[in-house]
Amino acid sequence: MDEKKIAVVQGLPGAQVQDLFGVLARRWQESARLAGVIAEDHGLPDRACSAGYLRSLSTGERFPIVQDLRRGTAGCHLAGDGAIAAAAAIRRDIAGGCDLVVLSKFGKLEAGGGGLRDAFAAAIEAGVPVLTSVSAAHGAAWEAFAAPLFTVVAADVDRIDAWWQHWRPPAERRAPGSATAHA
Repeated sequence: MDEKKIAVVQGLPGAQVQDLFGVLARRWQESARLAGVIAEDHGLPDRACSAGYLRSLSTGERFPIVQDLRRGTAGCHLAGDGAIAAAAAIRRDIAGGCDLVVLSKFGKLEAGGGGLRDAFAAAIEAGVPVLTSVSAAHGAAWEAFAAPLFTVVAADVDRIDAWWQHWRPPAERRAPGSATAHA
C-alpha cells in the first residue's frame, strides 16, 4: 500500500463521487470519528450548475456554495462564503479530534486559495487521513498544493475501503469514551 494519507478518488462524475463518499461515510461513522463535508445538489430545476450545499459529516449542517442565477441562466457562480464557513467548521472538528477527514473536492475555489483549502491544510498539518476528489481542471493546482502527499484511488467502494483500513486507528482509539479516544 502506498504510504500516502490523502486518497484522491477518480473515475466517476462528481455527483457520483459524492454519492460514493456518502455511502462510505455512513459505513464508517459507527466505528470512526469523521470530519468534513460532502457536496449535495441544490435540487432546483433547469439550472446550469448542480452545486448547492456542503453537508457536514459531524453535525449535518448545510453550507450554501452556489449563488442561484435564476432558471435558464447559463452560468454558475460559487458562493465562497459558504465554503469558507464549512472550512472553519471542519478545522474545529479536526482540532477536536477525528480519525478521517472527507472533503468533497479540490476545485475552483481551492485552486484560487479559498474554499476548503484551509481545511485541507489543517488535516495535512494534523496528520489525519483525507479522502477527496480533485477537479480535472485544477489538477495542476492540486499537484502544487499536495504533492507528494496523495495517492489516486479508483472510484470503487472496496478499493477506497482498503485505503481507509490501512490508515484507520486501532479499535481502542476509536471506542467512544475510551481513555485514548481523543489522544
